[in-house]
Amino acid sequence: MTQAENGDKVKVNYTGKISDGSVFDSTDEAEPLEFIIGDGNIIPAFEQSLIGMSPNDKKTIRIVDKEAYGPHIEELVQVIDRAEIPDDVKFEVGQRILVGASKDDAVEFIVLDINEKEVVLDANHPLAGQDLTFDITLLEVIKKKEQA
Repeated sequence: MTQAENGDKVKVNYTGKISDGSVFDSTDEAEPLEFIIGDGNIIPAFEQSLIGMSPNDKKTIRIVDKEAYGPHIEELVQVIDRAEIPDDVKFEVGQRILVGASKDDAVEFIVLDINEKEVVLDANHPLAGQDLTFDITLLEVIKKKEQA
């Protein structure tokens, strides 16, 4: 039976949960996730967990925060005085905004809080500081030599 190896293209269904059991992402109502193992586009521990699996195999993996999106870094939370923000700029809690001189050097922030005096922005990944659990089903393996 075909087993997944580094360089193979794979299709997987998964459900990702944080420590309290809340689902943060799933392919249940979407297309399966398709990627090449080792390309670095997916959390490395997720990619590596697929090595040795065969189509229709299922597993549950747990990835600690430092191997997922890293710890939550308090220094990446910025408090901006409202007086420094033009009046025509409107924010909503939960909104993602890009801040930078150009698109190439922009940093994505999430608006955490807004009040009359300040806006609180967070540049941490939304899942930073979270241990993640994934229920994974490997659907298909396309061997490296068979990829077009």
